[in-house]
Amino acid sequence: MGLARAWSIGLHGVDGDLVEIEADLGPGLPGLSLVGLPDAALAEARDRVRAAVVNTGEPWPNRKITLALSPATLPKQGSSYDVALACGVLAAAGELRPERLLDVVLLGELALDGRVRDVRGVLPCVVAARRAGIARAVVPLAALDEAALVDGIEVLGAGHLGEVLAWLRREGPLTTPGTRRPPRTARTTEDLAEVVGQERARRATEIAAAGGHHLLFTGPPGSGKTMLARRLIGLLPDLSVDEAMEVAAVRSLAGSLPDDEALPVTPPFVAPHHGVSAAALVGGGSGLARPGAVSLAHRGVLFLDEVFEFGPHLLDGLRTPLEEGEVRLARKDGVVRYPARFQLVMATNPCPCAPPDPRDCTCAPSVRARYAGRLSGPMLDRVDLRIGLDAVGGLYRGPDEQPESTATVRARVLAARAVARDRWREAGWRSNAEVPGPALRRHVPLPAGVLKDLDHLLRCGLLTARGLDRCLRVAWTLCDLRGGEHPDTRDVHAALELKHQGAGT
Repeated sequence: MGLARAWSIGLHGVDGDLVEIEADLGPGLPGLSLVGLPDAALAEARDRVRAAVVNTGEPWPNRKITLALSPATLPKQGSSYDVALACGVLAAAGELRPERLLDVVLLGELALDGRVRDVRGVLPCVVAARRAGIARAVVPLAALDEAALVDGIEVLGAGHLGEVLAWLRREGPLTTPGTRRPPRTARTTEDLAEVVGQERARRATEIAAAGGHHLLFTGPPGSGKTMLARRLIGLLPDLSVDEAMEVAAVRSLAGSLPDDEALPVTPPFVAPHHGVSAAALVGGGSGLARPGAVSLAHRGVLFLDEVFEFGPHLLDGLRTPLEEGEVRLARKDGVVRYPARFQLVMATNPCPCAPPDPRDCTCAPSVRARYAGRLSGPMLDRVDLRIGLDAVGGLYRGPDEQPESTATVRARVLAARAVARDRWREAGWRSNAEVPGPALRRHVPLPAGVLKDLDHLLRCGLLTARGLDRCLRVAWTLCDLRGGEHPDTRDVHAALELKHQGAGT
């Protein structure tokens, strides 16, 4: 009888767990059984693995083979275990030295001829292997550059099962990563100076970028709502290494990490169509749920154009991610968590007919109310800035009327972000929008006179406790932009105006 162990990684959301694969060859009728909560794709591995081993020229043991994947209570899904399963069987059969498998994680799907195919989620798998103390990881050759983004672990690429077996027998090398490409530093080419007029909206975009606040644009078609939303990315700071790893991990799981890109530098911009499903927006699917648009927009911007065309249930599904910065999806195979700390930007027309001149609107008041009612009160309360845009009055601007460029505005945004980051450094918050309400009032108390108007609105029922906290966050951002020490009454009044400027939409 033979017994051997190999290692792979089981993903559970963006988190990975080390999976021990035990291969046992015992007496009984020849066959292969796979235990440990495999899904359909993994259960079919018995045929893929056997064909790949035989077509590689290796002998397949004519014995009763039992493959156990531990922890047994952890659901296993996907085809990334194939290489580890094949090596475990051959080690148990005496074709490989078992000790060679003890400090390496094996990832990849096997083709019937032995080729190692790429799989999703290689990046978070390698991160999990490093966290578990594994010295090296063998990954599909197509995913080698992706795996090389992880420091602190040796990564090797294999294009065929024969190459993996030769390396384990010390008969040949595997491919090592080439010179790592530096992160891209190019910013968006869309400049804020291209937006004609709309000074209030431009100012609101700057405030949103400086504090990480959520934003709602309302205006007639062609007034610049989408242009401003797309240019918001150019104002945001570059992603840190940790943030870039979070973004890359989610993209790897979704299968959307470009092959020719190192760690991303520019925050992501995701703009789903209003016909998107709940699973595509928030995350979902059969088995263990996959990340949706809110997770793909992690550390960046989620833009919902024509937001009133989205179903109310879709919009209300964003409420929890907006508050908690993550998505928790429960399925029969378990609960997965995906990061979803994004900045929400929404744009809409004031009514269904949306004429260039609002005075030409033909919609009845009930129609306008029903149209705007698709955005529920609790959801609207989570929006920090509501800005109404007017129709563009003219395109010509004189030499003295040229609007500020993205570079000019971004310099102010970065300065304000630096002040906020230093203020909240000990607590780990990176922007004013991330600070919980109690911390705003407890850790940095403001004079009673500054809060008097907010308290009055709260007592009168014209402002919720959540709305009060959001006004305070915007007031801190306004203070940071002007270089003050703490918000004053003017900042609070300006924050109130920005929150309710588009309330009549």
